[in-house]
Amino acid sequence: MKTLKQWIPSLVIAVIITLGFRTYVAEAMKVPTGSMIPTIEVNDHVFVEKLIWLTDIDYNDLVVFHPPVPEKEKEKYVKRVIGLPHDVIQVKDGLLYRNGEVIDEPYLNEEIRYLYGPVEVPEDHYFVLGDNRNISYDSHMWPTPFLEKDRIVGKVLMVVPTHVFWQ
Repeated sequence: MKTLKQWIPSLVIAVIITLGFRTYVAEAMKVPTGSMIPTIEVNDHVFVEKLIWLTDIDYNDLVVFHPPVPEKEKEKYVKRVIGLPHDVIQVKDGLLYRNGEVIDEPYLNEEIRYLYGPVEVPEDHYFVLGDNRNISYDSHMWPTPFLEKDRIVGKVLMVVPTHVFWQ
């Protein structure tokens, strides 16, 4: 019994440190949908860095966030940053345009089959799209197309394919 009493404080401290790390620093998350195929497959895991105040969000970053859709705002989505504040975004002729220039997107499997924009991204907001553009529920489909900076949970640092966990 004495040995158990000696271990309890260490276990409590370990649990507190682990929960603090997961809540404020970094976390592994499972991706349940195909909206980011081929970059992230269904059930792949992503390692997310949550110290947003220490990092900059830039073009092509993959971010995890709570979407600006009332019935979905408790969920976490992962999408690619396409537009930064003051960018003008448009989709036409199967291509993505940012500030009037065609953006090369080698990570896409197929041509975009919708028209969108042009829209200008407001200050402290981002425009995000899934890599599987034609099925992704993202900025081009939301009632309010822009992602507020405060909704971002973190930035994806690494994608770990499902087969690494389940071999």
